Amino acid sequence: MSNENKLNINWYPGHMAKTKRQIIEDLKLIDVVIELLDSRIPISSRNPDIAEITKNKKRIILLNKCDLSDEKTNQKWVDKFSKEAPTLLTDANSGRGIDKVTKKIDEIMEEEKQRQAARGRVNKTIRVMILGIPNVGKSSFINRIAKKVAMEVGNRPGVTRQKQWIRISKTQELLDTPGVLWPKFESDEIALNLAFTGTIKDDILERVEVAFELLKILQKDYLERVKERYKISDEEYDELKNMPNSTYELMQLIGRKRGALVSGGNTDDEKTARIILEDFRSCKLGKISLEKP
Repeated sequence: MSNENKLNINWYPGHMAKTKRQIIEDLKLIDVVIELLDSRIPISSRNPDIAEITKNKKRIILLNKCDLSDEKTNQKWVDKFSKEAPTLLTDANSGRGIDKVTKKIDEIMEEEKQRQAARGRVNKTIRVMILGIPNVGKSSFINRIAKKVAMEVGNRPGVTRQKQWIRISKTQELLDTPGVLWPKFESDEIALNLAFTGTIKDDILERVEVAFELLKILQKDYLERVKERYKISDEEYDELKNMPNSTYELMQLIGRKRGALVSGGNTDDEKTARIILEDFRSCKLGKISLEKP
């Protein structure tokens, strides 16, 4: 598998530039910004623009999809991000941690509410904006926090479009915004992490290359999970681990184990790549954190 000229991504559809301008305008109405990150890749799933455009606002950081990531690593990320802003672990699919979010909003707005009350403004609605890149779980999170199907949820990156206010408690309203990616990825590592988790669509990057790079990480950090999932014995792994390209040999073995073959008995790399990526994304390889603090 060649690494030459592998990643040349500059994926910034026109609607995202327009969305950024709209967010800057809408922030004038907002009291609290919620920044939603993917707990498996908190740094790669963070839009650098968001910190800049929200620097004068009260903020909460949510590490979403925490049921898919390693629990010990999750806590380390919470400790790290908490130095910057209140940080919570959430999982929109299971509902974990969602109930703490509205409480945290009230908590960080308490002083402001007291100031407003002193001026005779009681029960003023707290306006909240949720920001995050596509596919980080914003729509599912909003559905959970609003306790109803508040919007269409799509599993394709960037499916959410229109702006809308959603009541999330008696005193809180949330303004949803579409996911915003930045104009240029800072490194191949960030682009790959976004491809592993499905934020960059599989038709933009070469799927076999992406699966190969993911397997390289899993081979290094989560080998026992891989061996268990694909029923690879110690003897089978010992045979390939010292080969010049052991990751590709491992990928071939997984393909054979899963019957991903083409005529002549050769491994179907495309089908094998789909199996590996789907198993990672659906947590069939266990709880995995691709970035460590």
